[in-house]
Amino acid sequence: MYRSTNPATGLIEAEFPTLTPEQIAQAAEQSSTAYKSWQEVPVNRRAEIILNVANIVEGRAEELSEIITREMGKPISQSRGEISIVASICRYYGDNAQELLADEKLNPASGDHAIVRTSPIGPILGIMPWNFPFYQVARFAIPNLLLGNTILLKHASNCPQAAIAFDEILHEAGVPADAYINLLASSHDIDDLIASPHVQGVSLTGSEKAGAAVAAQAGKHLKKVVLELGGSDPLIVLDSEKLSSTVKLALRGRFANAGQACVSSKRMIVLDHVFDEFSAAFSTAASSITPGDPMDASTFLGPLYSAEAREEIMEIVNDALDRGAELLVGGESVGDSDAFMSPVVLTGVTPEMRAFREEIFGPVAVLHRARDTEHAIELANDSDFGLGAAIFGSNAAEANAVADRLEAGMVVINGIAGTQADLPFGGIKRSGIGRELGQYGIDEFSNKKLIRVPAPAV
Repeated sequence: MYRSTNPATGLIEAEFPTLTPEQIAQAAEQSSTAYKSWQEVPVNRRAEIILNVANIVEGRAEELSEIITREMGKPISQSRGEISIVASICRYYGDNAQELLADEKLNPASGDHAIVRTSPIGPILGIMPWNFPFYQVARFAIPNLLLGNTILLKHASNCPQAAIAFDEILHEAGVPADAYINLLASSHDIDDLIASPHVQGVSLTGSEKAGAAVAAQAGKHLKKVVLELGGSDPLIVLDSEKLSSTVKLALRGRFANAGQACVSSKRMIVLDHVFDEFSAAFSTAASSITPGDPMDASTFLGPLYSAEAREEIMEIVNDALDRGAELLVGGESVGDSDAFMSPVVLTGVTPEMRAFREEIFGPVAVLHRARDTEHAIELANDSDFGLGAAIFGSNAAEANAVADRLEAGMVVINGIAGTQADLPFGGIKRSGIGRELGQYGIDEFSNKKLIRVPAPAV
């Protein structure tokens, strides 16, 4: 079953049966058939439909925000922010369709007339997570629909109402029924779907384990993959300039969405001469954050997506404490639901502890003391992940030099990692393969087709 369980109350709000393997196979065939006609729809018409999606999303913003909050616990103010980003993605691709899909003229030494045309490749399977249930679908689906690919969308089993709502919006906007198919499918049936000759590529946002399994199956069947996986993003503090604003941004970067974001600033790496001041200010501010009702607009920290998630996080925290780490703040269970927990701040975390190496997908910040800038870079890069990073420092040249040496797909200087429709999103190492958004979101599942006319013989 796909099941909506409100993490703030623990109550099941809706249930939906999963599709049978036969229904899933039929959907892949329908998507392939729809591709033949969808790719022929003029680009300006596809762009118009994408802009229709933006209008509908904005018109239903409050309803969609409430779905997010009820299904996975995100505070309503942050859910509204997610819906705003979805609309901005649609507007970016709709407004810039001609430019994004324009032919690229080449100038070969032969003097031949040569262009590269960006063409679709067919049905693409998207496997999406629960933590940003509308944004991550839009980030994947909107550029591919604009390109002319068709979409098979397998969403997380705990956010079916979000999946159904987005499906309805796309079809209301003018996307043909089989050009975007929402699959309430069991994870056990995904291997067969990837193997289907109708499916031409797979995009997954999720865990390392899921990414490795999908990549293995896609590789076996020679299918293109884009993987946006975990992150253990460093936030490096080089000096005490504007420390108050740095602390505020660090708090938001770590504890927004209850820390359930791949680009959360999970590791605070602070130079020795700043550490004590930063640690005191950050810990004091974190201890003042009180988890609350996610439907209340004043709530910053809501529940985790499940009580089981809190248990998993506390296992990592307790492992660190048992091995000698210091608990500066929190970790208490609060409220009526076991999915709520207060922020945790740890220091003294060393390599033999799980908290040093694993991604902590919840409201836990790890503070590291760095001897100097070189040590800060060493700590930042001592990770299996390489998604995002943040650097705070008053010396622009120093901050840029540090950015050059960080092993990450995205680096922000004097700000925290985020997302923007016209900027690429993605990482390296175990954080994944490929990029989304901007021009990159169009290119990943495209055929960069060379069309060449030889120059006249002299």
